[in-house]
Amino acid sequence: MKQLLPFVFACVIAAPLVADNVAAAPEPSIFIEGTDVDLSQFLWKNRPLVIFADSEFDPRFVQQMEYLNARLEDLAERDVVILTDTDPSAKSPLREKLRPNGFMLALIVKDGTIYLRKPTPWDVREITRTIDKLPMRQQEIRDRREAG
Repeated sequence: MKQLLPFVFACVIAAPLVADNVAAAPEPSIFIEGTDVDLSQFLWKNRPLVIFADSEFDPRFVQQMEYLNARLEDLAERDVVILTDTDPSAKSPLREKLRPNGFMLALIVKDGTIYLRKPTPWDVREITRTIDKLPMRQQEIRDRREAG
């Protein structure tokens, strides 16, 4: 019995520490470096939001990243992945397809259609309102209500 008591005590002490480590596991980031991305991997699963700039120090790019980071949970709820490309010299497939000129934000819907292009930063509220008006998003909301 004396040998069992220290073991039980150690387990009781260690259990919350193990739970903390499991709870602290990082969630997958919705930010993806877009220089080597194939958009077909997101078909019918995600809504890519592509952010282009000629430099990561472009004030419009910095402002857009601040907007996005402030409300990541709203974007994740709508299956958004954020692809960034700040290297115009790399001539990435995304740049070839979307042909940005300096800063550009582009929203691609789940079926692969380029839905929106903007030359200026957009607040997450504007982005989510645009997404919520999409027919597929409306269906997702209805399906969630019926399931819940």
